[in-house]
Amino acid sequence: EMIHDTRIIPTDGRPHASSNIRQFFGESVGHWEGDTLVVDTTNFNDMPAVGRGASKNLHVVEKFTRTGPETVMYQFTVSDPSTWEKSWSGEYPIGKIDGAVNEYACQEGNYGMANILSGARADEKKAAAGK
Repeated sequence: EMIHDTRIIPTDGRPHASSNIRQFFGESVGHWEGDTLVVDTTNFNDMPAVGRGASKNLHVVEKFTRTGPETVMYQFTVSDPSTWEKSWSGEYPIGKIDGAVNEYACQEGNYGMANILSGARADEKKAAAGK
């Protein structure tokens, strides 16, 4: 979730919709390959929200694999023959977060942020002092 953008990813085996149906974030469908969730996204419109400079021919394949009790490996491959000569890929581990996960929000002009941060610093000082 970022700026209230979400993806609903069906995993029921359905195929992609017709290529006549184009969306800003494309159309994602998922399936399982063993312990890996594979998400295939196509049908982007002429100005996809991802892959800056990409075209409506953008194709993204993402893989999510739990590699440990607190880690998921995220892998992706991006293809767009109208933009790049060849596909490119990347990966990084996503670790478990202890504590609160805050909503994505613009903090500019958020005057409560100073109080939130000063409270967190006070908690850190207490912890360091062993209180």
